[in-house]
Amino acid sequence: MSTRTEARSTVTRNYSHLAFLLLRTLFIVAPILFGLDKYVRVLTPDWERYLAPWMHEMVGLDAHTMMYLIGAVEIIAGLLVAFAPRLGAVVVAVWLLGIIVSLVSVGGFLDIALRDFGLMGAALALSLLAAGEGYGWLRRRS
Repeated sequence: MSTRTEARSTVTRNYSHLAFLLLRTLFIVAPILFGLDKYVRVLTPDWERYLAPWMHEMVGLDAHTMMYLIGAVEIIAGLLVAFAPRLGAVVVAVWLLGIIVSLVSVGGFLDIALRDFGLMGAALALSLLAAGEGYGWLRRRS
């Protein structure tokens, strides 16, 4: 391999690493902040409007209580990305799919559902980058 090819390979690895760090940071911070906001309600006073009624009825909880449960899951998902990014990113992607289903079911929030679809793709990209960074499902490989 030539020196130029080796240099290009190093730069590519560095950009991949930076992309991994950026996505990992975003998918740690965002779920934790959104999860905490289910309790303090700074971003919106009415998270329940985004929840499809059939979802909380299926679980047997009122919408307000369901939002507390959702907040806890979001916080855990963010922590999982912090400590096991490859697995955590898949959990976040599946969680975002659930949010998309809820938003489409409620109706009137298709713009937010489309945004969350993009975030779901980014979460899956994070999982792939984590694999490339040497992260297994639960720990970094040596």
